[in-house]
Amino acid sequence: MNESLNQLTTAIKAGKRKDARAATAAALEAGLPPQSVLDALTEGMNDVGVRFKANTIFVPEVLVAARAMQKSMDLLEPVLIASGIEPEFSIVIGTVEGDLHDIGKNLVMMMLKGANFKVIDLGVNVSAEAFANAVAEHKPDLVALSALLTTTMPAMESIVCDLSRIEPPIKIIVGGAPITPDFADQIGADGYSADAASAVELAQKLCANAQ
Repeated sequence: MNESLNQLTTAIKAGKRKDARAATAAALEAGLPPQSVLDALTEGMNDVGVRFKANTIFVPEVLVAARAMQKSMDLLEPVLIASGIEPEFSIVIGTVEGDLHDIGKNLVMMMLKGANFKVIDLGVNVSAEAFANAVAEHKPDLVALSALLTTTMPAMESIVCDLSRIEPPIKIIVGGAPITPDFADQIGADGYSADAASAVELAQKLCANAQ
């Protein structure tokens, strides 16, 4: 691998924003294919996800790595678009109505971006209607719902119920501190993940199976 790409992967793993941006700039200035730069970035974020799942790093380290990734993507995205390279899959994500927590959602969102998903972030306190409107507008491959409060779990159930009426059917994944696999099954979601790295794996699996 080119030295700039190695430096980019290393910078993402370590969460070094300045180094990530510099390595991305160097790779692009050297005329390297934008896809190879994206692959190096993704390799770094994949490593972060593996270590997060293994409990060798924790949320603060993942957030730092994700911010480094974003610095790289700020430079890379315009080049990818100009080259005609677009994310293979897209996802609408939001924290459900009544819940203002967004750290978990943002972590999932940033790791999805690192895995080359197009992410449409609806923010927090998102109603069923807003999710439905976003699905109609963006026609995503997936919808991801987040909830941190037990009091907003009924809102998640209501949103899944509303989205299940959409044609063609849309895959829905759920997560958050109070959510369990049993609850996800009970409300009719297509999948549940306990952490951001698992969410990315689940999203990739559901999208690939849908093709």
